[in-house]
Amino acid sequence: MTTGTAVKRKAPAKKRSATAAKRPGAATKTVRTATLAKTPAKRKPSAKVPSTARAKPVAPTKASLKPSAKSVATKAASDATVIIRTLAGISTAAVAKATGHGWNYWLRVLDTAGAAKLPHPEIVKLLSKSLGVRSPWWLQMITVGYEQARGLRKPNQRSQGFVASVSRTVAVPIQALYAAWQEGKRGDWLPDGIEVRRATKNKSMKITWPDGSGIDVNFFDKGGNKAVVAIEQAQLADPGTVATVKNLWGSTLDRLKATLEGKR
Repeated sequence: MTTGTAVKRKAPAKKRSATAAKRPGAATKTVRTATLAKTPAKRKPSAKVPSTARAKPVAPTKASLKPSAKSVATKAASDATVIIRTLAGISTAAVAKATGHGWNYWLRVLDTAGAAKLPHPEIVKLLSKSLGVRSPWWLQMITVGYEQARGLRKPNQRSQGFVASVSRTVAVPIQALYAAWQEGKRGDWLPDGIEVRRATKNKSMKITWPDGSGIDVNFFDKGGNKAVVAIEQAQLADPGTVATVKNLWGSTLDRLKATLEGKR
């Protein structure tokens, strides 16, 4: 009886085990686990932009190369704490003597008037009509100095190319200095033939050089036996040409100075 009872107890246990194996839930769970283990993980799409879709670099325009209002304002703030000694080849002492104000003053008032956004002729008009500058020469020099200080033009650059400026102070009265430029009196110091298109006695001359280029000559009385002659040759191609022309006119005016002062 003991053996038979033991057998009867084992049989139900086997039956329950078989029933548990056939449960749908258990089978489904086993299959699902196996499936997940074999399925490779999905990769996230790459954020890299295809080379064909990349934006091409945009060439800078003239407008983008101009100094921004922020850069001009920063430059102006910097200038307010630094004494500007020289602009456009002219010292602040010379500007102050001729106009009553140095470079720092002119930079400040032109900034306030919005000159950084104006073309060259409009800045000249602003100086003339609103800021009291009367001399045509100083109107141009202050405008050019301002444009250089604010990065609106390169040194020696004008609206129509580059310009070379040279001047000399000669220890003779202005009448003698002016007379040395007249026909028949230039041979001692200026061997090249020139054509004087227009002249205002003791003040200015407009000259055509043999190659056809134009030259402005201005005379300034310094009082007593001193006068200044200033040369401007415009429409030059590049800074290299400016340097060459300055050297030529510098040596020419040195000959003029030596000739006139030697005759005293």
